[in-house]
Amino acid sequence: MAIEDALAPWLGSQRWFAGKGQGPRDLAIVADTELVAGDPELRHLIVAVSHGTTVDYYQLMVGLRRKLPGRLKHVRIGPVGDGPGGGRIAYDALHDADLTKPLLAGIASNANLGTLQMRKVEGAQFEADLDSLVLTNEQSNTSLVFGEESILKVFRRLAPGPNPDLEVTTALHTLGSPQVAEPLGWIETRLENVPTSLAILSRYLRLATDGWTLAATSVRDLYASTDVCAADAGGDFSGEARRLGAATAQVHADLAAAFGTDELGTEAVGDLTERMFRKFDLAVAAVPELGKHADMIGDAYAALAKLRGPFPVQRVHGDYHLGQVLRTETGWVVLDFEGEPATPLAQRRARSSALRDVAGMLRSFEYAARHQLIGHPDQVALNEVARDWVRRNAAAFCAGYAEAGGLDPEANKVLLTALELDKAVYEVLYEARHRPSWLSIPLDSLAEF
Repeated sequence: MAIEDALAPWLGSQRWFAGKGQGPRDLAIVADTELVAGDPELRHLIVAVSHGTTVDYYQLMVGLRRKLPGRLKHVRIGPVGDGPGGGRIAYDALHDADLTKPLLAGIASNANLGTLQMRKVEGAQFEADLDSLVLTNEQSNTSLVFGEESILKVFRRLAPGPNPDLEVTTALHTLGSPQVAEPLGWIETRLENVPTSLAILSRYLRLATDGWTLAATSVRDLYASTDVCAADAGGDFSGEARRLGAATAQVHADLAAAFGTDELGTEAVGDLTERMFRKFDLAVAAVPELGKHADMIGDAYAALAKLRGPFPVQRVHGDYHLGQVLRTETGWVVLDFEGEPATPLAQRRARSSALRDVAGMLRSFEYAARHQLIGHPDQVALNEVARDWVRRNAAAFCAGYAEAGGLDPEANKVLLTALELDKAVYEVLYEARHRPSWLSIPLDSLAEF
């Protein structure tokens, strides 16, 4: 069997594959580089997948073995080659510590392997002979932790050009920002004749806890006793929410310093509002239940269109939520400046209102409070408790953000509200397509907006 034939059904089943429910119609290998020879063999592939008129690129690290050990059977792709003597088993090699060491060693030595350039950040220090472990909680990429010292994020879906994550973290680290993990190196190639990021190596923050876990613990403690308000709960999160708001404002200040700012005039605000209305119409066509909120959402968008501006715009995170921040011993650190992977690269690198990130975090508080209510026997009784938790932490986050010099959310309520609703509309469409059991979260929160 040709490797393309084995890849097609496997690729369609991966959670980071963009064409869910369609499968790859046309799959072509556009780059094939041997990184490790022998048995096992490691090949780096870039495949182009066609969906109608669009083409997506994916990066695959494919291992080939004559006999697949039990520890790798869960990442089996399929047989390739002809006959008993030539046949081998292809598998996802990012799960094979025997084959991932050369990636780390290549970055440490600034190696060129075929079409791949591996580069170390000048002055970076890290061990190059460590075993890797795959983190299992990612949706869009795959990250390998090497000995709890460094972490290599491998991009699965590629866009020709520089990845914003590498671009932003390098710039902010150069400014001395404590809110980003230290970048150590990267891997790149050329795709459509432009340098394209393939992976980023960063310092691993092994003692950190992500914001989603901390918030979920706070909510769980609160729901354990229905007669306690958010302020009195043992796991009150509001102090951390305020500190997170302040850290977010500092990141935005550093982004403005590194990449500059601009202004959004009246005409541009009108264009933004039109895009919001179009997105809403598409979402209603897919999820008719959303239509009952049309008046409320339309009024908010219309109020935004009436504002004269100008509004400051700058580089932002673009996909900001509790899962993208880590609480370390010294403060909050922001991760994954890649932006929403399904959004075109030019749009992810474009300037936007910093309040877009604020809106994303406020929506994340809604998710943190509401996802534990799905199927909960006391859901009705806990609804007001959930609202109290969201209000308290949203207020604390916004206060911390404004106190640290960010654009005051309260003074820009019309813009913030429109951005929150735009995010909620996106969530409705996303959940309907990918996670129907969570569709009630954005719909319920819209009903109470």
